[in-house]
Amino acid sequence: MLGNKLDTLLAVAEQQSFTKAADLLALTQPAVSHHISLLEEELKVTIFIRGKSGLKLTPEGEIVVTYAKRLKAIYKNLQTELINVQKNVTNLRIGITHTSESNMTIETLADCSNKNKELRITLITDTIKNLYTMLENYEIDLAIVDGPINSTKFRSLMLGTDYLVCVMSNNNPKARHAMVSLDELKTERMILRLPTSETRKLFESTLQSINESIDNFNINLEVDNIATIKDLVRKDLGVSILPKSACMDEIRKGKITALPIENLSMVRETKIIYNKDFHYLDILQEITKTYQEMTSK
Repeated sequence: MLGNKLDTLLAVAEQQSFTKAADLLALTQPAVSHHISLLEEELKVTIFIRGKSGLKLTPEGEIVVTYAKRLKAIYKNLQTELINVQKNVTNLRIGITHTSESNMTIETLADCSNKNKELRITLITDTIKNLYTMLENYEIDLAIVDGPINSTKFRSLMLGTDYLVCVMSNNNPKARHAMVSLDELKTERMILRLPTSETRKLFESTLQSINESIDNFNINLEVDNIATIKDLVRKDLGVSILPKSACMDEIRKGKITALPIENLSMVRETKIIYNKDFHYLDILQEITKTYQEMTSK
């Protein structure tokens, strides 16, 4: 239906080479060049120019490739929807952040899928920035993210609220306190998420709001994986700042301690983001209801 010119375009954009794209697609190099020429003639733009390291997209080419990805994803969605109707199933691709991998989100989605035998869920984990891009290109149906929506192109539904806490080993003397102060926190070895993570950004921005700096803390390790951080904390190799929801299982089982930080309020919202033409609103309500039930236990 879409023809093979889009596949050729995307292969050339990815490989930055007509020859490599030809090998990938099992075509001749002249055939690949012809496909690109036809597209450029049809759209009346130049898509590629030659750079020092290979082919580069022109500004117009960037737009063409973006929409080509979107068209391919929409066509794939069409095929999936037709199969789903025939089989009476709903297949959702849901994008989540690395933080969501470690909180109640995955458990909620699994519970929804178990209760609704016609619902099948595929999870994709990536950064918030990439999830927004995939959502805009219809490569995913939903994204579950923290913080404000960065575009008016989408709609959102509040899933729940969460807040950051200081997590530490049960063997840490401060674990017996009701809270931890900033001065006490400055004496601890800290294991934090990467500076690009939303958790780290919220912690730093909250410190700045009270004229405090992250530079005044002893950060001896930065780790992207939350499960790894929790394991290191449990072994008393440092303390960390994490969303409480990401630590609920360990807290309930008495593996680690989570304390509020004096004078810091680090609340954040978790939202389900979706395109305006998303029509499975009953499933959104089901996910939200299940999440609220599980987090209230």
